[in-house]
Amino acid sequence: MSSISSGSARDRRRTVTAIKEALRDLRNQLSLLNHQVGRRLELKDVDLDCLELILKHGAMTPGELARRAGLHPATLTGILDRLQKGGWVTRERDPQAADRRAVTVRPVKDRNAELFGLYSGMNSAMDGLFEGYSEDELALLADFLRRTTALGRTATEELSAD
Repeated sequence: MSSISSGSARDRRRTVTAIKEALRDLRNQLSLLNHQVGRRLELKDVDLDCLELILKHGAMTPGELARRAGLHPATLTGILDRLQKGGWVTRERDPQAADRRAVTVRPVKDRNAELFGLYSGMNSAMDGLFEGYSEDELALLADFLRRTTALGRTATEELSAD
């Protein structure tokens, strides 16, 4: 009886290891895809990361963006300069803010189609992949990815706190 549970535990470890390895492979492949998208748009990888955060979360202060990206505010200044120069974002002063220097970073909506067009091949391929899964399987995958993302966010925050 012990050998069955030991074999089962070993199988589980192998499966978990395979999932972790597949996630590392996925991270690497998505990083390479993003690098190619950034190259086409003449954006550095970190610039594209910050642009994605702004597009996802909407207008925010540079300080909020620095926290979300885990970057030092001085580093973010250069990134925002490049994004603004490229026509991807605007920086607007907030006339209602107590601090007259307060700025809000906003995405330039006219540029979204250009960015999203570069991901259209991957998105179409994924739509085809999803057709092979049931609604329950898709729900499980979505839950796994959300929870994995949350774990990644926590690990990132812990590392950026140092």
